[in-house]
Amino acid sequence: MVRMNNNGALQKPIGSGFNGKSTSTEVIKTVDLTGKIAIVTGGSTGIGLETVKTLATAGARVIVPARNIEKAQTNLQGISNVEIEEMDLMNHNSIDAFAKKFLSSDRPLHLLINNAGIMWVPLRRCSRGIESQFAVNYLAQFQLTANLWTALKKAKGARIVNVSSQGHQFAPLNFDDPNFENREYETLKGYGQSKTAVNLFSLELDNRAKKFGVRVYSLHPGSIGGTELAREAPLELFIQMGFCDENGKMLPAVADSLKTIPQGASTTIWCATSPLLNNIGGVYCEDNDIAELHLGQDFSTGVKPYSVDETNAKRLWALSEKMTGISFQPN
Repeated sequence: MVRMNNNGALQKPIGSGFNGKSTSTEVIKTVDLTGKIAIVTGGSTGIGLETVKTLATAGARVIVPARNIEKAQTNLQGISNVEIEEMDLMNHNSIDAFAKKFLSSDRPLHLLINNAGIMWVPLRRCSRGIESQFAVNYLAQFQLTANLWTALKKAKGARIVNVSSQGHQFAPLNFDDPNFENREYETLKGYGQSKTAVNLFSLELDNRAKKFGVRVYSLHPGSIGGTELAREAPLELFIQMGFCDENGKMLPAVADSLKTIPQGASTTIWCATSPLLNNIGGVYCEDNDIAELHLGQDFSTGVKPYSVDETNAKRLWALSEKMTGISFQPN
């Protein structure tokens, strides 16, 4: 039976046997990916790099598109079964070029891990003039997935894993002004709506793709220490959010709550490989299980109903086609 997550119907834990402290190595322990092809965006640093290592160790051939080739080569050195290609998610032409080159190899694509993301950035716009967090965190996922659709379909059982965030709770998607053209820019609202879009896209894409054997998931990896996500964040923002004291020292309770990078990559790996998800798609996951709906007003675990709303998801699809100029109709 194929089950769908319309309006959060499937947002209930299923007893995966893992938890928030499980590592990617533990999650993939019994999985053999020999002969499988994977693409991991943002795969040269942080949880993306850990995802690449884990998939490659399990036997997958992993393609890592990167903006900085030299940095990627340095960070991925010594990992077998890895190919590095050039792609800049702020440049829509670069996304097209990467996808075209992969498709020319005539290989199926078994796993597409849309991991790359940015946060806490000032107002910037991509090559299309779109606010950078919405462009990189979401629209790039939409464009890359659309371009690679034939390879995903060819795999006859592919999975698409879109890394989202608990930060989707910062803001619903502002359909009237997603590009901050008529409202003041707030970086956390930009981040929040971009991650809400990731969840809605995952829901609608799963509904459209399931008949071709392609299932789709979004996830919150957790709050993780040691990544580059906060490299542009001003200290004042961390103080305002209660992460640091006035001297920039992280508060002990915050430090204790952080996951390690292997723990942070684990939910991505679980979504990509768990047999428990064979007949389930379009769900938002966290801590290596399906998350519950979050109906409260606080910032907490779970997924907001507006982020798995079927009407919002269909509306976003139309908006995405308009903003990218891409007609993505899986067939």
